[in-house]
Amino acid sequence: MSFTFEKLKLNGLILITPQIFEDDRGWFCEIYKREDFDQNDIIDSFLQENHSKSKQNVLRGLHFQKKPYSQAKLVRCIKGEILDVAVDIDPNSFTFKQWISVVLSADNRKMLFLPDTYAHGFLTLSEEAEIIYKCSTKYNKEFDAGIRWDDPDLNIEWEIENPILSEKDQKIPFFKEIF
Repeated sequence: MSFTFEKLKLNGLILITPQIFEDDRGWFCEIYKREDFDQNDIIDSFLQENHSKSKQNVLRGLHFQKKPYSQAKLVRCIKGEILDVAVDIDPNSFTFKQWISVVLSADNRKMLFLPDTYAHGFLTLSEEAEIIYKCSTKYNKEFDAGIRWDDPDLNIEWEIENPILSEKDQKIPFFKEIF
């Protein structure tokens, strides 16, 4: 198998480490292989892929899309380093309202799979970072939603007091206003 799949403590979250093949020319790895992903409970088909670049201390999120356009995501950092955060927003889940963070970087090459029942955000830790993420449904502005990054009911440990936020992220509601 070309990957190591580690089920994290929150329902459905999986940290994926690709097998790296290195020699004196450089390195190669597979980043997605449907058969391997299916065998490890990642059965989503991806319909859209996004690429973003952020400078240090930029915090994006916490974003999600409402049903029927909720999105499962496969997130990887291809330049720099980010603190990637996932919040379980499924009221029927035994980990509802819990969050987890992982460091994704170009150096560790790890990927995070988030089922469509999670809000997602990240903080850029390095001078700049680029991430690529696959989505199981297309973006739909009418179903776009989010939760405040500094929500006191979630108490996420971002390790930053004054991140750089978009105007949109400064105005999104708190968890209790949505759920």
